[in-house]
Amino acid sequence: MSRLAVRTAVHAGALLAVTGAVAWLTGTPFVFPSLGPTAYVLATRRTANRGELARVVTAHVLGVAAGLCAYRLLADGVVVTADLAPRSPALLAVVASGVLALALTSAGMLATGAVHPPACATTLIVSLGLLPTLREGLLIAVAVCVLVGAHALAVLTVVGTEGPESAAAERS
Repeated sequence: MSRLAVRTAVHAGALLAVTGAVAWLTGTPFVFPSLGPTAYVLATRRTANRGELARVVTAHVLGVAAGLCAYRLLADGVVVTADLAPRSPALLAVVASGVLALALTSAGMLATGAVHPPACATTLIVSLGLLPTLREGLLIAVAVCVLVGAHALAVLTVVGTEGPESAAAERS
């Protein structure tokens, strides 16, 4: 295994461990599926550029907002993991909520220049009823900020501010 693979794995794992520790200590949903891809993206980029890190946070916030709007509008109270009958109105509502949320998030990311694909998973987590409350949406945003903050701190103090050039050199 290359040095880059090991460093990326350790960095991504350490980032998720930070939010995992908060989840464990507080009992809040500080770990959710879209944090994994976000941790990976951050670990492979190894940058503390404020603009890039702000885009990550903005994209997730857009995903939460779009997810909450779509869910409240179309599927309030329905959860995709429930035993929903095929062709039922409830299943149609939650699926439509996910579709609308993804469309809104995609448009929002492009309109703002805050493109971060893992935010599309965040919008589905919210719009499909998995974390559909305003409180949970705020926790998602805070967890993303904690993850990004831990990444910035690691890049500035432990990993160093290596750019893509050194990562490419490390692969060879």
